[in-house]
Amino acid sequence: MVKSENKTQTVRNLTIYSFLFLTFPFCVLAPAQESTPDIEIVIKHIDQLYRSETSHAEIEMHIVTPHWERTLAMTIWSKGMDKTFIRITAPKKEQGVATLRIGNEMWNYLPKTNKVMKIPPSMMMGSWMGSDFTNDDLVRESSMLNDYTYQFVTPDDASADHLYVELTPKEDSPIVWGKIVGAVRSDDYIPVWQHFYDEKGNLMRVMNFKEIKTFDGKTAPSVMEIIPENKKGHKTVVRWLDATFDSKIDDKIFTRRNLQRRR
Repeated sequence: MVKSENKTQTVRNLTIYSFLFLTFPFCVLAPAQESTPDIEIVIKHIDQLYRSETSHAEIEMHIVTPHWERTLAMTIWSKGMDKTFIRITAPKKEQGVATLRIGNEMWNYLPKTNKVMKIPPSMMMGSWMGSDFTNDDLVRESSMLNDYTYQFVTPDDASADHLYVELTPKEDSPIVWGKIVGAVRSDDYIPVWQHFYDEKGNLMRVMNFKEIKTFDGKTAPSVMEIIPENKKGHKTVVRWLDATFDSKIDDKIFTRRNLQRRR
């Protein structure tokens, strides 16, 4: 499912959206509907959907497996496209676990061991806190606009209310997916779902976007659901509870020293 060992050294994946998807502020443009929309505008809108100049959000992540379920509460700060800080606030067992991303570097802090661990590029596709979101989904290192080529497509079951796009990784982009196919609403380009395929064309995971809401004047899906196709009975749902945007955020938040602060 990966292109090659050397291409996973700087693994960058989108999702959700990445999340993932997964950094999760909203930044929704107000595209004007056209008979033939500019695909670059559509892709840019998806790419920046959960971003803003700055953001501060309260989020819940519900993880479901065949053997157990748990819900994590977390606070997330972001600045631009290259700074993200995540701190788990509940339950008590995981309270204080934190993740920092600056550019293409990422660190995790585990309060039980009081250690800060740098995440190597080869682990960016690893699971974050046992969820179906990857490390890359959460920090959203990759860019649909910059790392993929894209085109409109028309599936057999196409709806007149949706536009469909297919994204293929560029040759020099170390992306693990063979392609991504996504549906967006025709009138405002808000995503409906994304399907992720490996290089052989096998569907590997589905990401659904639900419950569109407005936070601090910005509108986007407040629920993001990932269902892996190769892990029966697994699902991860992220829900935005509250969010503010474009307010001043101290740069000290995005520091390794802040990872170890008890809040």
